[in-house]
Amino acid sequence: MKNEISIRDFQRLIRKMYYEKDRQRGVDGTFMWLMEEIGELAAALRNGRPDEIRLEFADVLAWLTTIANVVECDLTEAIAEKYGTGCPGCGEYACICPDEEKP
Repeated sequence: MKNEISIRDFQRLIRKMYYEKDRQRGVDGTFMWLMEEIGELAAALRNGRPDEIRLEFADVLAWLTTIANVVECDLTEAIAEKYGTGCPGCGEYACICPDEEKP
């Protein structure tokens, strides 16, 4: 693996690179960019090469992180709170929730 990066470090990196632009654009405008990237990911999953798929996943994660920065949400804390002790539905690390239920 080239450079491993934690979620916390990634969020800090995205904040350092883009926060002022993102804050000015706001949540609504940034959310629209996220939706565009999700569409590009969907297309890549259908027809893309593995390298294209990886790049689209990275873009989606970057835009999601951007929104988290704009609303001052620490993603590391949010992930730990929701998933740190297992599946939010059944509490197991290997989910045993019925298929018709979310998560």
